Amino acid sequence: MTFRQRLVISFSIVIIVPVILLTIAFYILGNYLAGLFIAMIVILVFTALLLTRWLERSVFGPINVLNIGMNNIRDGNLDYTLNTKERGEIGELYQNYEEMRLRLKESADEKLERERQNRELISNISHDLKTPITSIKGYVEGLIDGVANTPEKQEKYIRTIYNKANDMDRLINELTLYARIDNDRIPYNFHRIVVSDYFGDCVEEIGMDLEAKGIKLNYSNMVPPETRIIADPEQMKRVINNMVGNCVKYMDKPQGRIDFRIIDEQDAVRVEIEDNGKGIAARDIPYIFDRFYRTDSSRNSAQGGSGIGLSIVKKIIEDHGGYIWATSNLGEGTCMHFVIRKYQEKAEDDAAYESF
Repeated sequence: MTFRQRLVISFSIVIIVPVILLTIAFYILGNYLAGLFIAMIVILVFTALLLTRWLERSVFGPINVLNIGMNNIRDGNLDYTLNTKERGEIGELYQNYEEMRLRLKESADEKLERERQNRELISNISHDLKTPITSIKGYVEGLIDGVANTPEKQEKYIRTIYNKANDMDRLINELTLYARIDNDRIPYNFHRIVVSDYFGDCVEEIGMDLEAKGIKLNYSNMVPPETRIIADPEQMKRVINNMVGNCVKYMDKPQGRIDFRIIDEQDAVRVEIEDNGKGIAARDIPYIFDRFYRTDSSRNSAQGGSGIGLSIVKKIIEDHGGYIWATSNLGEGTCMHFVIRKYQEKAEDDAAYESF
């Protein structure tokens, strides 16, 4: 039995019982109670009508509106809002409905955005894998058909195949790391590392590759020799390689230049990697660390790239307790900055870092 039906029965009892009692009293006591009887009937009927009308407007009406809203949510319409000035319990009920609707809508929007990003990622990775695979097939066919008929050509073909295979391996590793980031499962192995020694080795390693590409590398270290930070050497190397790789990818000057600077900032170390490449438009700078963001889809597709490299870099730096940003002038170049605080031997608790 519904609440409305129980309420109607209750009102009926409230009206009928006094009527029966007054009718019996009328026959027993005589006609002088007729006026009282009629007055009571009128009062009871009038009161019942007013109370029913009030309940209809204050309870049943709002409940019907809420029921319509719930039906819209059931049918997938999460944009249906309940606008009301009701207060008290009904107002709280409407407010709870709105909060539930907004949370469901936010969750649905996040799911759609994640699906869109995954489709875009698959499309980008598929495109970027197809390019080196096509090149590898072409050079292998050249070797099979004897097009590379001299040792020099054969060495060139084999080296190109090797480089393309490395590009594919990089893309696959990037995709694997993205999956770990998505599940917040990046493996870290933190150590106390000497800033000068570590970044000096990094620069020496990347310097050879840049020299082969005709890009000049300038390195300056302005921190004391004993300065140390807490970092995962492998993941920090991934950060450096990604930043330098972006510098190389979008270098458009015949005399390419990359400046690598380590700067002392009291209780922190700031690393700057600056190039003289294409630069980034001011409108794009706030978004370049967002996942899947690419400043120029057509250009990036030609250059290669899934659009998740810098988001991975940002995640790694933030997991190290640091922060990262970029400055750029279009047509002049870009500078990537990140800051990691120093290791203070007397102030830091070794056990905290081990557990971290």
